[in-house]
Amino acid sequence: MSMTDPIADLLTQIRNAFLAKHDRLDVPMSKLKRNVCDLLKQEGYLDDFEIVDGTPSSVLRIYLHYSRTGQPAIRRLRRVSRPGRRVYRGADDIKPVLNGLGTAIVSTSRGLVTDRQARSERIGGEVLCEVW
Repeated sequence: MSMTDPIADLLTQIRNAFLAKHDRLDVPMSKLKRNVCDLLKQEGYLDDFEIVDGTPSSVLRIYLHYSRTGQPAIRRLRRVSRPGRRVYRGADDIKPVLNGLGTAIVSTSRGLVTDRQARSERIGGEVLCEVW
């Protein structure tokens, strides 16, 4: 089955796993998904992730992060740039998500970075998603 938007699929699976109170989920592996999960882990939205080799393809196992009271670390995931409408921003146009309480993931010429890193390094790119 061909997938037209793997990032939106990843975000939807993470959102649904949080709503169902799962502690982990498995998604098909890709470099882009691995890099998105790496940024989400660095920002504290995920506990961890690992690559599980298998046949016919590898799987990305994502461990979700909850607070001590059982609240999910991610309250909202929003896909910004879609295949039908790409959203590109320059370094000056990348605004903080919720006045800095959230994080945007930006695809740049130097790879995937958060909105804070993009502003500090003065690079723009495609805004993939926003998380808070």
